[in-house]
Amino acid sequence: MINDDKSLAWEEISREHIVQDQWIDFRKSAYRYPDGRVFEPFYTYSRRDYCVIVASDEDGNYLCVRQFRQGIREVTTEFPAGGIERKDGREYASGARVAEQAEEALEAAKRELMEETGYVSDDWTHLITIPSNATIADNYAHIFMAKGCRQAGDQHLDETEVLTVIRHSPQEIERMIHEGKFQQAMHVMAWLMAKNAG
Repeated sequence: MINDDKSLAWEEISREHIVQDQWIDFRKSAYRYPDGRVFEPFYTYSRRDYCVIVASDEDGNYLCVRQFRQGIREVTTEFPAGGIERKDGREYASGARVAEQAEEALEAAKRELMEETGYVSDDWTHLITIPSNATIADNYAHIFMAKGCRQAGDQHLDETEVLTVIRHSPQEIERMIHEGKFQQAMHVMAWLMAKNAG
């Protein structure tokens, strides 16, 4: 029985960059399994690391955004979130270590909350940093909780963002999740972690 990481690791023996631009590095690779067999193609990609903010206002309601998501071609309800603008100039992670991102992630979370909702908070908690999709991607999601949020200005959206802000009670979010109407998996995980964190 295989029981150590070295005996489980695959060896990448070839890589082709199918698309490599400022937004994504989409690759096709061949791998050698631990037993010597070779299999291809495996498709993986690098994209920008991002943050998700479970943000509650001074009344205990949660700030959510409604926006169109092209993957499922629907308007979704989710928490404020956004990409981390790297200080090293890279748009996507390229396998960056989590420790390099910690400070940049909190700065990005504060910026995204303000830009998307016009709200700010003085009470931030980092809940988890976790691979976004470990099977095919090397980017990370940084999950934060922000309490006591108060309005400090207007939205300042990016050119590709068209969204509205809506506040939901905890009960409404629970209902949406159970009815399949809160459709971002990482955001559902963020909600569950925030509930457990209190």
